[in-house]
Amino acid sequence: MCVLFSLFVAVLVPGLERRRRLVAGAARASFLLSGVRPEINGLENLPDRSCVVVANHASYLDGILLKGFLPARFSFVIKGEMRDVPIAHFLMRRSGARFVERFKSTGSARDARQIVKAARGGESLGFFPEGTFLAEPGVGRFRAGAFMAAIKGDMPVVPIAISGTREMLGSGRALPRPAPIRVDILPPILPGDAAYGDHHVLAEKARQNILSAIDEPDLLATLD
Repeated sequence: MCVLFSLFVAVLVPGLERRRRLVAGAARASFLLSGVRPEINGLENLPDRSCVVVANHASYLDGILLKGFLPARFSFVIKGEMRDVPIAHFLMRRSGARFVERFKSTGSARDARQIVKAARGGESLGFFPEGTFLAEPGVGRFRAGAFMAAIKGDMPVVPIAISGTREMLGSGRALPRPAPIRVDILPPILPGDAAYGDHHVLAEKARQNILSAIDEPDLLATLD
């Protein structure tokens, strides 16, 4: 029902901001109607100005979760392979999503330029910088794109720690099951921070802040 409503909104409702609000409502409803009421902490940490939010990635539900419970102004940056899923691509594009090609260098460079342009234009952006998720618990390496956009746009980075979506619908599961979900919106890393001198340093600072707020291992530490 929520998917059908979102498609209706994407096709018929004029105005991006109106579509964003209605799709966000449908995303919230998809959790509430399934009996799951996510615990959302730290909304006061979101700056009033444009910013970049970065979250760990554990489930297909993560994007729906943040779309539903963050302010509607955020445009989420999604892997370019979703362009090959016509209905999902259409719905996400009409609700303001942006897409980044991961495997074709020409497309990746073009998409990255568009993301940086959006950041410089003051658009608030949401990223899952791991790029994908695994069945194995833990937080992996963060890709650079979100942090390069934040530096070039002079925008705060807000780390977000998501817990519980892996248990609700992890990799390899076909159907969700009820599970407690918590979203911790952590204090922003501001442009004056020393980490803004290097996007790798900024990415690692955001990653460590997220790791400190969830009960999952550091997958990079297991490689050492």
